[in-house]
Amino acid sequence: MDNSMVIKQKFFTPRTYILLILGIIGILTMIYRLAVGLGPTTNLSDTHPWGLWIAFDVMTGVALAAGGFTVTFAAYIANWKKYKPIARAATLTAFLGYLLVVIGLFMDIGKPFAFWHPFFLWNPHSVMFEIIICVTLYTTVLTLEFLPWLLERLNVLTGIRDFLEQKTVVFFLVILGIMLSYGHQSSLGGLFLIDPDKLHPLWYSHIMHHLFFLSAICAGISMVSIETIISANLRKVEYEFEVLQGLARGAAIALLVYFVIRFLDIGIHGKLHFIFQWSKYSILFLIEMGLCVLVSMIFLSCRTIQRSVPSLLVFHSLVIFGVILNRFDVVFLTESNMGRGFYFPSWQEIAITLGLISIGLFLYKLIVTYLPIFDVPSDQVA
Repeated sequence: MDNSMVIKQKFFTPRTYILLILGIIGILTMIYRLAVGLGPTTNLSDTHPWGLWIAFDVMTGVALAAGGFTVTFAAYIANWKKYKPIARAATLTAFLGYLLVVIGLFMDIGKPFAFWHPFFLWNPHSVMFEIIICVTLYTTVLTLEFLPWLLERLNVLTGIRDFLEQKTVVFFLVILGIMLSYGHQSSLGGLFLIDPDKLHPLWYSHIMHHLFFLSAICAGISMVSIETIISANLRKVEYEFEVLQGLARGAAIALLVYFVIRFLDIGIHGKLHFIFQWSKYSILFLIEMGLCVLVSMIFLSCRTIQRSVPSLLVFHSLVIFGVILNRFDVVFLTESNMGRGFYFPSWQEIAITLGLISIGLFLYKLIVTYLPIFDVPSDQVA
């Protein structure tokens, strides 16, 4: 059988078609939203201006894409060679994640076709301005990191490809990516510093920007670990347990740092009593910090768990769920002002979010099938 036919048969499966259908539904819903506006397509309001798209598509999407700068730091700056074979896959996840974040932002803007305003009408005193600039620049960096793999597959513009793959250029892009990532990962939390009365005390903090960055590192490492396992299944190769163990240890350390700093902050500001009120807020907090952070941290630090793929999937998934819950809590679940009313996303909001997720998964499978994501040159591993 022709080799291209074998690849196509491996790529097009029932699950792939489901992703494709959901993606098409999402795209059609996006067109409808752009045609009629936010009012007829969302349940957003003046009291709930941010909903599912900001909480998940943007806040959570950016956090889950943090594996890109985390793994490239380990592989190229710290020079931990065992992580170099997965650096491309982690960068790919970040690249696709940020493309979807940009689309999510575009959908959420009241006047989406005025997206160019921040680039020409500067407001350097605005946190949103800093986020837009950093997200744009980091997406550009990820595009430059992704471009050589596409050019390698197409066998064109070899001069540009060779230039972008030079160690000095790769090192520069990685450093720039880390700086830009810290800028917008933390600033997403900084957005909420302006309104302490909106959030429940267990979530509001003067160091929210740092907590957002630390939790993003936890989510990014767990996302890369799950992605590594799934990619091994897709390629039908053995699991790289040395890498998986390292990622589990890294996630446990990141969770410990995040757990200690957050509880110190809560204790110093006299908010511990809110945890034991057994309200919906304390229950959400205990699920987020107790189950998703503390329990996951303990188990991911165990050698037995680190050698068990099903266990790794469970506890890394818990970490990711915890970060998703944190972003939802901050954006709209724990608003202490009960007079703000109730918000639940419309079917259009849900359809677009599911569409973006499906498009991301579809593109990831497409790219790892056809591009040399896991064929890392020997000189990059050395």
